[in-house]
Amino acid sequence: MGRWPDLVQIKEVGPRDGLQNEKKIISTADKVNWINMLSESGVKEIEYSSFVHPKWVPALSDAHEVGRKIKRKPGVKYSALVPNQKGLELALEAGIDGASVFMSASESHNKKNINKSIDETFPVLKEVIEEAKKAGKHVTGYVSTVFDCPYEGRIDPDEVIRVCDRLLEFGVDDLSLGDTIGTAVPSQVGQLLEPILKRYPKEKVIMHFHDTRGMAIANIMTSMDYGITRFDSSVGGLGGCPYAPGAAGNVATNDVLYLLHGLGVKTGIDEKKFQEAALYIQNKLGKVLPSKSLAYTTAQL
Repeated sequence: MGRWPDLVQIKEVGPRDGLQNEKKIISTADKVNWINMLSESGVKEIEYSSFVHPKWVPALSDAHEVGRKIKRKPGVKYSALVPNQKGLELALEAGIDGASVFMSASESHNKKNINKSIDETFPVLKEVIEEAKKAGKHVTGYVSTVFDCPYEGRIDPDEVIRVCDRLLEFGVDDLSLGDTIGTAVPSQVGQLLEPILKRYPKEKVIMHFHDTRGMAIANIMTSMDYGITRFDSSVGGLGGCPYAPGAAGNVATNDVLYLLHGLGVKTGIDEKKFQEAALYIQNKLGKVLPSKSLAYTTAQL
């Protein structure tokens, strides 16, 4: 029992990473109500939307309005995904606390997702990071496909490190390493984290697992074995990447909470309140979400 951390920090990415791939558009009012429920659950950071052009992610076209209307709870950080300088300007107007920039460790996925090569992406993100830092905002660098790519297969850890080095050089505060297609197994997690943690402080590393093959919980446990205490997760297991065919949603926050609280690890999140927020969005979407913990709660109602 001594190997588990005392405290784990969860960033709730459902309102952004979860909804971006949903065909059903959730109304602005319902998004605002839902995010307010999440704020009351004890989550310390909510990635509430994306300032990508609405043409690419129509489900999040109301990012600015949502940011202006949510009830901001003291102690909760409200962050958003920003792709470029224009997106950052809109995000700052909407009152973000943190900006998340994104790119891939895989050349092919980066071109599909951003329509640029990795080397072409660096100067765009450098400008965004520098401007966000000037505005006093926390900046997270998302690195996608750190284990496997839907187009290239296995990704060499050196390719991940190359991207991470540049993002840290540009000034990001932390790195979120994404198993974008949800195919990693615990041995791969170890193979990546060993060189990563020799190079960067563990406090700067966030793990972001999707659950396509049902390995996300095992991968989180492996990450904790390596001293990682920060994870991205999504209400009910919502999500998926539009440019990673077949990828399932993020690991369900509900299931992560069940695991961590069962291990005696503190999160500061009230499971009952969180389940209420999960049931709310499940009802609004009109479909059963993949979380096992949520399914159990639903069955008891």
